[in-house]
Amino acid sequence: MTGITTHVLDTARGRPAAGIAVSLARRAGDAWTELAAARTDAAGRVANLLPTDLENPIGTYRLRFDTGAYFKAQGVPSLHPLIEIVFEVRDAEHYHVP
Repeated sequence: MTGITTHVLDTARGRPAAGIAVSLARRAGDAWTELAAARTDAAGRVANLLPTDLENPIGTYRLRFDTGAYFKAQGVPSLHPLIEIVFEVRDAEHYHVP
């Protein structure tokens, strides 16, 4: 089954990073189209972000994590206000981005 999931840990505190805003976008030419947005749950996880009605999952994707807002809420300065991970989906398998 095709899917894109992620798991975020707050390694400074040794616990899951709950409440981080995460978005998934897909590249089309030179532009990005946002497909989904969610927040990490209490375990720091986001279930499948890939829309179930997407006909062809093969392509280039970007996960964007709003770490700046997360650390600001913790009262901690953030070196990286946004973290983006760009990756390719090459087949209809499940992709997990830790």
